Amino acid sequence: MADQGPGSAYPQHWEADVVLRDGGTAHLRPIRASDAEALQAFHVGQSENSVYLRFFSYKARLSDAELKRFTEVDYDDRVALVITIGDEIIGVGRYDRLDNPAEAEVAFNISDRHQGRGLGSILLEHLAAAARERGIRRFTAEVLPENRKMLTVFAEAGYAVERHFDDGVVMVAFEIDPTEKSRSVMESREHRAESLSVKGLLAPRSIAIVGASRRWGSIGHQLLSHVVEGGFAGAVAAVNPEALELGGMLTYASIRDVPGPVDVALVAVPYDDVAGVVAECAAAGVRGVIVASAGHAEDGERGLARQRELVRSARALGMRVVGPGSLGVVNTDPDVRLNASLAPDMPRRGPLGLFSQSAAIGVALYAAAARRRLGFSTIVSAGNRADVSGNDVMQFWEDDAATSAVALYLESFGNPRKFSRIARRLARTKPVVVAKSDVLGVRLPPGHAVRASEAPPGALDAMLRQAGVIRVSTLEELVDVAQILQGPRPAGPRVAVLANAVALGRVVADAAESHGLAVVLNAWDLDLSGPSVALPALRARVLEAMDGGTVDAVVLALVPTAGVRPHAVAHLLAECAASRSKTVVAAFTGILAHPEDAEGMIPDDDGAGPARARIPAFTSAGDAVAALGAVARYSEWLAREEGTPFEAEHDEEAAHALIARFIAEAGVSGTELVRLDPEQAAALLACYGVPVLPSRPVSSAEEAVAAADELGWPVAVKSTAESLRHRLDLGTVRIDIRDEASLRSAVLVMEESLAAYGPLADSSRGAAKLEVQRMAPLGQACVVRAIEDPLLGPVVSFGLAGDAVALLDDWAHRVPPLTTQDVGDLVRAPRAAQKLLGYEGLPALDVAAVEGLVGRIALFKDAHPEVSVLELRPVVVSEQGLTVLHADVWLGNAAQRTDTARRAMSEQ
Repeated sequence: MADQGPGSAYPQHWEADVVLRDGGTAHLRPIRASDAEALQAFHVGQSENSVYLRFFSYKARLSDAELKRFTEVDYDDRVALVITIGDEIIGVGRYDRLDNPAEAEVAFNISDRHQGRGLGSILLEHLAAAARERGIRRFTAEVLPENRKMLTVFAEAGYAVERHFDDGVVMVAFEIDPTEKSRSVMESREHRAESLSVKGLLAPRSIAIVGASRRWGSIGHQLLSHVVEGGFAGAVAAVNPEALELGGMLTYASIRDVPGPVDVALVAVPYDDVAGVVAECAAAGVRGVIVASAGHAEDGERGLARQRELVRSARALGMRVVGPGSLGVVNTDPDVRLNASLAPDMPRRGPLGLFSQSAAIGVALYAAAARRRLGFSTIVSAGNRADVSGNDVMQFWEDDAATSAVALYLESFGNPRKFSRIARRLARTKPVVVAKSDVLGVRLPPGHAVRASEAPPGALDAMLRQAGVIRVSTLEELVDVAQILQGPRPAGPRVAVLANAVALGRVVADAAESHGLAVVLNAWDLDLSGPSVALPALRARVLEAMDGGTVDAVVLALVPTAGVRPHAVAHLLAECAASRSKTVVAAFTGILAHPEDAEGMIPDDDGAGPARARIPAFTSAGDAVAALGAVARYSEWLAREEGTPFEAEHDEEAAHALIARFIAEAGVSGTELVRLDPEQAAALLACYGVPVLPSRPVSSAEEAVAAADELGWPVAVKSTAESLRHRLDLGTVRIDIRDEASLRSAVLVMEESLAAYGPLADSSRGAAKLEVQRMAPLGQACVVRAIEDPLLGPVVSFGLAGDAVALLDDWAHRVPPLTTQDVGDLVRAPRAAQKLLGYEGLPALDVAAVEGLVGRIALFKDAHPEVSVLELRPVVVSEQGLTVLHADVWLGNAAQRTDTARRAMSEQ
């Protein structure tokens, strides 16, 4: 256990692995009393100028009293964070709370040898996050005018910085609550650093195979031969202590013996030797390791613990890790030509980036893609995804000019909020195809140390739709869509269906419409009776369809015709598509002999010389239009307005204060939850402009009359039992009661009727089984829910009230933060939402008011992870406005979210 300072307990959750500006890694953590010697070494290693800029005077060494003060902090009023590589401190940042408890003075000291790696900005982000957690909202600093680097750190952080010159010192002050600009700055820096980090793995200048072997079929033999035979442009070294020579190459006993720097090491050694080899790689200055060795997932909790320690030590020593259990990585760039994988041949070069996880899925995915003759820019197999993840690789692909579309097969999520943020940005410029199982996030594969989701089943899919991801379910669907993305992308859903059989054309057109495509042109009578006449006629019909101006894509469905080969047709279609930059999809149905010849990207090229134009071809017309429909929906998403972040006036600080008070008064600890009473819930929601219609619990007719006089007539009387409080159909709710006599009678009847429900009618709050509430305008009842999920973080759900909606699971979900477009989509997504827009002659209701409410709840839930569960039920929407009749709020200790306002590598 970490040693502690004299005050608060050591804040373990402040520790983080971080990616530096140049793509290297380091470890950030709170300072400890045992760091005195390392801090002295850090100080002594600094130049006189650096010491002067930090302390405004020069001191060769820190005194014992200074070391004690700097390293023994209370993690509350006095906080210090250090960035380390191995045991060496390379940066220190600290704050000291001032007389105003909401302000603190901040200072930094960065190692001279590590200047320019972005340490100052990382320390500032993490110090600000720690300070906000301790109730500090403003930083101040005194900086010498010549300390331009530190002034630049403050100026470029994205905060509204105030500066003035006083007595030879620049006084700096700024609020540290995250702003749109500060988040943008953080994300931009994170993007550049992680992109460079992955680039170092995919485009190394030198590579070593540790565990290289001459034993045919072994992983070490395959990796070495594939790297060499793939024509890798850099230096290659083989490491095997028991061999002098492999494949005509001189071998080395250890990675430390390899002359010259090694950028990436491929590790193919027995499971028990992996940790030692990775440590040797770090000592030799290797920047990244690709661990092909398996065993961690199969070794249960012991293997998982060893895997975590492997990643922790590698990151702390400046290295990234792909794997364990990785199939390797591929880069088809002619200037790199890296096949550091178990794939026997270098894949075709093309525009698709591919990411997979476990080896078994990676093999199946690679085989399916190779069978379809897809072309790739880069391929990453992450294995157990212990370190490098799909999020990291997407950061690289965003910058990679050779990649125009990306595909990922995901078996687990480590940081879905970050995935959503990156994918949404990437999808604006490059299609993102994701294949995932229906139990992703719920059931974890072996070796994947991530959180499990407790959110509603549709929440994860909703997050992907929010991000503009093309969601598919299987490997085959992924390669189906990837085929279409290898060429021009349809601008919209309008298609022409051409066929050489009427029945086939009709079936294809019906299938197209079922996948959201609009069939605007039919030609089901193509005559392909002879190739000399058929092909020119087909060319004319295809070009005619393209040139009409009303078609975004052409689907050609053909049954076998004597003398007309699929490859000849595909070549013709490819030329048409290229000449008009239009999407053309071919479906050769009914092929019996060698159907694979009529499927995939055809006509094929042999890899020599410039690639020939190719066309996506399918042997199933249904698969063809399903894939085309998925891509067309993505194009429609692109064409829509992105929306702006939803904003509304609110008092976040007041809400924070109330939540802290309620939790403290309840004495909540661990995983306990506290349920707020109606008055507390109403006060909390009022901070975000969400009023709740007051109600009063009553135990008698006299109390009911008094409550009605206080609240105002007319009133409603309802059960306080959770299962009955909204059941108008069961007689447990009486509405529009306008006088005392009617109210007394209603109370008497309800007391008698509730007796029939026995324990179901027990009150959920105190002894009162009834409550009185002033009548709200009549309208449609809705429900708004929000939860804090261990995996996804905040999830907001919306649906219309009623048993039918609940039983049919007619809910919509979104993951905050939300844009105005997201809010509008959420409200309109349930199938029953048509009732809000005008249904069967009834007038439309106030949808704008619903959007305002949902948007405010999203803001509220995003800002307050301590709110474990929130439910507004019912919310009655009328033609003008809405009324929240009941709010249920549960609070608990906030879990650490997977995506915060500080850069940190995910714990996989």
